[in-house]
Amino acid sequence: MEVSGAAEKQVNTGSAPSRLRITDLKICKVHIPPWGSHLIRIETNQGLTGYGELRDGASATYVKMLKSRILGENPCDIERLLKKIRQFGGMARQAAGVSAVEIALWDLCGKAYQIPVYQLLGGKQRAQIRLYADAHIESGRFTGEVREPEEVGRTLLESMSQDFSVLKLLSVELLMYQEGNVSGATDWLRNYRKIQDGLKEAGTKDLKTRTQLNAALYNYNNLAHPFTNLHVTEQGLDCLESYIERIRAVTGYEVPLAIDHFGHFPMIDMIKIGRRLEKFNLAWAEDMLPWYLTEQYAHLARRTEIPLAVGEDIYLAENFEPLLQTGALSLVHPDLLTVGGILEVKKLSALAEKYGASMAIHMCESPVAALAAAHAAAVSDVFFALEYDALDMPWWEDLIDSPYSPIGAGGQITLLDEPGLGIRGLNEEVLREHAEVTDGEIWMSTDEWNQESSLDRIWS
Repeated sequence: MEVSGAAEKQVNTGSAPSRLRITDLKICKVHIPPWGSHLIRIETNQGLTGYGELRDGASATYVKMLKSRILGENPCDIERLLKKIRQFGGMARQAAGVSAVEIALWDLCGKAYQIPVYQLLGGKQRAQIRLYADAHIESGRFTGEVREPEEVGRTLLESMSQDFSVLKLLSVELLMYQEGNVSGATDWLRNYRKIQDGLKEAGTKDLKTRTQLNAALYNYNNLAHPFTNLHVTEQGLDCLESYIERIRAVTGYEVPLAIDHFGHFPMIDMIKIGRRLEKFNLAWAEDMLPWYLTEQYAHLARRTEIPLAVGEDIYLAENFEPLLQTGALSLVHPDLLTVGGILEVKKLSALAEKYGASMAIHMCESPVAALAAAHAAAVSDVFFALEYDALDMPWWEDLIDSPYSPIGAGGQITLLDEPGLGIRGLNEEVLREHAEVTDGEIWMSTDEWNQESSLDRIWS
């Protein structure tokens, strides 16, 4: 039967979804502070391209090893493909590859059927995705130079003037570098501060020295909270309380203000910190303890009225349930690129609702991850706000070719009817300025991984 006239214009002839097949996967590393982020591009036999992203600071190997397991497959068979690769994900950055592929598959499926990802997931609960704006207390990222609280407050006010209605303060642990704020083994503190001073001196130019010092710092920062045996002094608590009080004097108390990065202190010190900060009407205190210390979180929640949020390092929704069962969490705080992707956020939303917790979404990567998170947020009943950490990167918005740009305008993302994630392509000119380029190429070949294989079954 022939189709003609007005009806013909509505027929999508650009894709035959049942015959769509994955033909290649390529990678591009973009220098988004502080650790960089890998974008991926999955190509198909019909010319459709899907975009995904690895968690900031993750190794590209996490996604390269998945390539041979998805080549030749139909990207629209998302659940079946995830069943093949989900076992290769793990906590924190170890989930980067699975999450990146998952996002790219949804992008491809939406483009194949010419509908937005949120529609594939059952339709949106909201069209406007609220963003929360970050402010760093350093003068420049990871410089260790603490700004005056009034200056930080003015930065937050500037965000509010751009219609960001939820705010977050980052890197409060830098206060511990001030002598007298922390007690601990003096050799440990002395060496720790020596490394920090070296990083300040190296700045951003001496990359070799900076790399060596960061490797040394990793040994300190990789020690979990209970094992540092560091304790906040009364001076430190006074210092922290005064710092937040002076910020609140600038911003006022009406706007929600969250706080992240307290430092690696044991639970008893986090109780003291929580009690000191209750008066500031915080939206949440983030990652005060390692996520897996379930009973400690429950104890902390009983000893302070400060709302607790955790989750950026947790892989899969099911692994949030032990914490949610304790009632310790006011909010779950997944990172889309660690939890397992868009569908996993939807599963987590239902789980959080069951236990009476809200959801904010962690996001410190590129606009690709931001739009993927927006689609996940759209289908959640309990979503509150999505992180926006790019106010100091004016080029960030220009990385993608999309009707969503500029993404941060008005402190929210307004979802459109664009197919897939809403990304038509990436801006090559901007990528060449801010990405790794090898022999003139932005997108790195992964052909050496095409034949990688193993017996992956975990049962006999």
